[in-house]
Amino acid sequence: QVQLVESGGGLVQAGGSLRLSCTASGIIFRITAMGWYRQAPGKQRELVASIARFGSTNYADSVKGRFTISRDNAVNTVYLQMNSLKSEDTAVYYCNTLATGALLPWGQGTQVTVSS
Repeated sequence: QVQLVESGGGLVQAGGSLRLSCTASGIIFRITAMGWYRQAPGKQRELVASIARFGSTNYADSVKGRFTISRDNAVNTVYLQMNSLKSEDTAVYYCNTLATGALLPWGQGTQVTVSS
């Protein structure tokens, strides 16, 4: 059964840090490019960071230099280290593959709230 489970969100002050985790099951994780997405209230879900199977990364301009995506294939987990958080980073964060036409069922996400 395919499942994505996100964790690590919370309430943090502006300038603070959080580390999100997403553990995948039911897929061959080590060969799967993964991404972190977020959805703020009233906005569409957007891709903020991605990591390919061999570790190359890409970031949205809005998070470049502040967020770092990484993966541990041994435990089927992708991480998102978020530093220098801003109020505009407030959103529910999700992980998924990068296959736009064949995304996995979305997990419950993890709420990140940044207070200014």
